[in-house]
Amino acid sequence: MDRPERVVAAFARGDKHAGVAVIALALNHPGPAEVLPVVAGALESPDPEVRRQGVIALAHVARLHRTVDRRCLEGLRHCPRGNEADDDLWSFVPHRRLPLWLWRHHVGERVARLLPARCR
Repeated sequence: MDRPERVVAAFARGDKHAGVAVIALALNHPGPAEVLPVVAGALESPDPEVRRQGVIALAHVARLHRTVDRRCLEGLRHCPRGNEADDDLWSFVPHRRLPLWLWRHHVGERVARLLPARCR
């Protein structure tokens, strides 16, 4: 799957595999600017499974293209912390482009690693 319009059409017709198609799009399409709006749509879905698949797709986009957009970050903000996208965004996207709520999640982990074992 490498055509965003086909994935959008799958969502529009209520295809039960639309979330999987978003993941395939994230892995196969060369342009993050075309993929991120579709990923954001998955993150905004009322279906929890499609939102989970949107998180996975966002993780792939972060890893492959080292970028994210505001709409995806807003959608991700409403997901439980510690997911694949949180970790891949933190690992692959420049930290200055990430929101404060994601920093808060990861700073505690970083501080814990810096402390000697006896202080933890």
